Amino acid sequence: MLPSTMNRNHTRVLVALAAAVVFVGLVTLVLRFAHVAEPAATTVRGPTAQRLWATAAAALALAGALAGGLGLARPAGRFGTNRGKLGAVLAGLVAAVNGGLALASAQGGPGSGNGVVGAAVALVLGVIAAAFGGLALARSRNAG
Repeated sequence: MLPSTMNRNHTRVLVALAAAVVFVGLVTLVLRFAHVAEPAATTVRGPTAQRLWATAAAALALAGALAGGLGLARPAGRFGTNRGKLGAVLAGLVAAVNGGLALASAQGGPGSGNGVVGAAVALVLGVIAAAFGGLALARSRNAG
């Protein structure tokens, strides 16, 4: 590898690591703000309806973030259409609302079976997806 390629790869790894740390910090902040950061006294194992709800919301938020990120990175590609960017915004908003509702209805912290960690991930990632999609839409409207 060339030294410039190695530096670029190291930079990408460091940026990805920094983004992961910020993401985990935001999820922890959301859990603390919702007063559900303390682990449950008794742990519920296996899937529950609330865990599945939070997981579905987190998966929708992830799909929206990926679509919005692709819309930003490749404005002329398949996800670069306005429908893909608008889909990222809508998916992010729906996921963030569902994550917030799941957090609001939770009675305990992590391990209680209420899906609070998945709900916090959905809330944070949904806002990120909506922001990515909105930025991609704004950039396409300014360019064209």
